[in-house]
Amino acid sequence: ERFYPVIEKLKHEFPNLRIAVHSALLDEVRARRMESAGVDVAMMDVIGAQETIRDVYHLDRPVDDFEATLAALSATRMDVVPHIVIGLHYGRLLGEENALDIISRHKIAALILVVVSPIYAPVDKPFATISTDDVAKIFVAARRRITNAPVQLGCIRPAGTHKMITDAYAVMAGFDGIAYPAQGTVELARAVG
Repeated sequence: ERFYPVIEKLKHEFPNLRIAVHSALLDEVRARRMESAGVDVAMMDVIGAQETIRDVYHLDRPVDDFEATLAALSATRMDVVPHIVIGLHYGRLLGEENALDIISRHKIAALILVVVSPIYAPVDKPFATISTDDVAKIFVAARRRITNAPVQLGCIRPAGTHKMITDAYAVMAGFDGIAYPAQGTVELARAVG
């Protein structure tokens, strides 16, 4: 919140500048304050499993708080762009389908899916590399459930062959965009129309 005066000044001096904020959990009052400061895009992670909130994020907050935050943001004029981190529970699926259900109940501008990358995991609690088959399951579920907004693959995902397969699955699932596509992905998208 201490940055809101700076955001207000930037928006006043550069009215065409678009400002995006990846927010923490918040309530309606804080969502309206973001909006009034001039934030254009509100992003947030939606976590659908209590175990992940507790064990990975080390927060004592219920899943309902994530939905309440999404509802508060969606009640503003800001473009709301929730994120789901596939494999967030130490490299395995837990709660992603519930997160999709939560998101499907709210007005969003887009959905961004990213895939947990073990390279960012702490040494004391390593993450496994989630299988591309599990990633594909969530991609298909996301495309089927989110029909009123673009579904996009964000920039974080395991590198190498995993990235090439993941990106191909995103194309085949009908995603609307891919950040930093792997080599051959654009050609695949053209080939399938």
